[in-house]
Amino acid sequence: MNIRYIHNADIDIAKWDSCISGSVNGIVYAYSWYLDIVAGQWDALVGDNYDAVFPLVSAQKYGFKYLYQPLFTQQLGLFSSRQLDTDTVNAFIAAIPARFRYININLNTFTRASLLGAAIKPRVTYQLDLIEPFRVLSSRYSDNTKRNVSKSVAYGVTVLKGGAVDEFLTFKKQHEAVPISPANLNKLRMIIAAATGSGQGEVYMAYSNRNELCAAAFFIRSNGKVIYLSAASSPQGKENRAMFGLIDYFLMQNSESRLVLDFEGSSIPSIARFYAGFGAKPSSYDHIQINRFPWPLKLMLP
Repeated sequence: MNIRYIHNADIDIAKWDSCISGSVNGIVYAYSWYLDIVAGQWDALVGDNYDAVFPLVSAQKYGFKYLYQPLFTQQLGLFSSRQLDTDTVNAFIAAIPARFRYININLNTFTRASLLGAAIKPRVTYQLDLIEPFRVLSSRYSDNTKRNVSKSVAYGVTVLKGGAVDEFLTFKKQHEAVPISPANLNKLRMIIAAATGSGQGEVYMAYSNRNELCAAAFFIRSNGKVIYLSAASSPQGKENRAMFGLIDYFLMQNSESRLVLDFEGSSIPSIARFYAGFGAKPSSYDHIQINRFPWPLKLMLP
């Protein structure tokens, strides 16, 4: 396969998006509109006539260019309509231009790399196939999840689909565990606006028995996958187990569909248990670090 490096301005966007749409491992993060929002700058490696594509999201620091994994984008890497073997993935990574002195990126769950000089570590996301009836899906909840769903019902939590974007973002800003910067909140706003406008995104809101918003989540779907992209709970929502009720309602609404729910995973054990409690199974993807700095500059970065 002939691999070319292409600057952003020269990318054929129609062919790019067609490749992602037809890829065996296509995902919303890799579409041009999504990359335009989350990336300050992105170029690409393209195989043959856009038969395979690999986005390169870059930034610059101290005069050096590097590749990084942008926020709201768990997985990227190589995408193609063909089955991808390790040799092809390695060839694309090796083709990343030398001007990018440091590489710190994630691949996707469909690809694996094994490249000399690259530090490769597995990371985990949690996925749940929604093809089965809700009664089957809910029967696989952990005992703890079943108890918490029941508590949300007992507390009088109600869940509605189709909340307002501004209401969601205001709530998110108020109750985010780690404060979100204005710039990143605006990126999230643009993602939600674009996705809800195209019918790909949905906001779900959970309310207390006093009709107070206490939990909210944004889901985005594409290529047979729906991603739990952003969520937040208030102290009241945590007390009345509102997020358990929200996810339960989402699964009831979307059961018996040809979708896979991707919770995006977490290295925090309590959050991983929350995802697994709904029957989601771990699925791994590779995190890649390549340090091309000469010694002793190499010692400045992991």
